[in-house]
Amino acid sequence: MTTEPIDAVVTWVNGNDPAHRRKLDDYLASLNRARPAAADPTRFDDAGELPFCLASILRFAPWFRRIHIVTDDQRPPLLDALRGTPWEDRVRLVDHREIFAGYERHLPSFNSYAIIAALWRIDGLGDRFVYFNDDFSLIREVRPEDFFDGDTMLVRGRWQTQAAYRPVKRLAHALRRLVGRASAAQPGARVGHQAAQEESARMAGYERTFVRLFHTPYPMRRSTLEAYFAAHPEQLERNLEHRLRSPRNFNTECLAAHLDLAQDRAKLDSRLKLAHLKPDEQLPLRMWAKLRRADRDPSYAFACVQSLDKADRDTAARLTAWLEARIGSLAEALARA
Repeated sequence: MTTEPIDAVVTWVNGNDPAHRRKLDDYLASLNRARPAAADPTRFDDAGELPFCLASILRFAPWFRRIHIVTDDQRPPLLDALRGTPWEDRVRLVDHREIFAGYERHLPSFNSYAIIAALWRIDGLGDRFVYFNDDFSLIREVRPEDFFDGDTMLVRGRWQTQAAYRPVKRLAHALRRLVGRASAAQPGARVGHQAAQEESARMAGYERTFVRLFHTPYPMRRSTLEAYFAAHPEQLERNLEHRLRSPRNFNTECLAAHLDLAQDRAKLDSRLKLAHLKPDEQLPLRMWAKLRRADRDPSYAFACVQSLDKADRDTAARLTAWLEARIGSLAEALARA
């Protein structure tokens, strides 16, 4: 049994906020170029996911010691609902200035890779924590042992060969580099998620293989990241210095997993499943099939609705209704507390 407390960390941004929009517009103007893909509004728009994320944690994982909501000088209105409840002092708002202390020259940051790389610097953060994107939700009860089994961190993903050691991938990668060489160095150039994970694995000593992480809440150890960045401060700077996503970024969740795997402090365990819904990419029939599967199969513990803001009205309404049915409202979760 895990006895050491575990914290939850949720990153959130409201791109509809005029102050945030001005910050981003001012930075983009300084680039003197077309708006890059990394500044697509869908990366910052708030489609109301945070209340589901928080309600799901309160309902299905009330054992978290504290929930840290990381923002850029913003305050989610839902915090008002916590006043006078047992959660009022257990949900803490964390500003980017706190985690970028000493690196304020890289603020404001619009780069999730940079922000995640600094999460371990949250004041008072427990050594064990679970990182949630604000579009993550729990859809069934989970236990501490689903993230840390004793002293062993559970990693959800699968081993794969790195692209450089797969002939077809190596050829495709070479062609992409040839075609995209001029744009790759530009701020906000498209970042390959798998490439960032592979780079993170190499940083931990895995040259030929890597664990491709599933898009679920990520357990991490603060002490693991603190020790690594103390020994390699240039790597932390490398992620923080890019205000938009860059091909030079690595994936901190993946780095943390591989560092602990290398020390036999982590193991693969993907028994709990994810309903990963992408309204802007997946056909409705495919999404509805995923919802039915998640409702039938009790091993589905996580849901992620990615880019809900890009869904048409009917699709958004159906996805929201499903989340309401599976999770309930924040008020209902607080009433159970």
